[in-house]
Amino acid sequence: MKHSVKHSTTRQTRRGRGPARRIGRSLAFVLPVVLVLSGTLAVTRVNWSGDPADSVLAASEASSSKASSKAAARAPHEVLRDRLLTELQEEDPGVALTHLQQAVNERPSLAGHCASIARALGRAAVKVYGPTRAQSYARPVCDTAFASGVLAAAG
Repeated sequence: MKHSVKHSTTRQTRRGRGPARRIGRSLAFVLPVVLVLSGTLAVTRVNWSGDPADSVLAASEASSSKASSKAAARAPHEVLRDRLLTELQEEDPGVALTHLQQAVNERPSLAGHCASIARALGRAAVKVYGPTRAQSYARPVCDTAFASGVLAAAG
């Protein structure tokens, strides 16, 4: 009697060489990278305000959410606007506009807020000096935003 050998038509894979191993290798490479990047971004925050009291290293999610709400409440452009409004009242709009231009030159990230800050200065100048005198301080800082703030408050 002869023994016949049966050959299977299905392909057999060696142990550990299937799709599960490929997925495992991909995760083993990608997962640590994702964890490092997301962990780094969640733990640190850049202090743009210049106030050392605002420096925060958030180690937990609760601290991180508190820090981000504090940062949202006092954004750098808001700190600058408040400081310049105080200068406008204590000195004059010309000094505040000069300091606005210097701040934008030093930190270009503030340029997007320059026009809104200049308009706020224009409105405040009308309250303090009246429309005619406030308009005399107008200069081309952030285009004509200061003058449009004066005009909006005077009209």
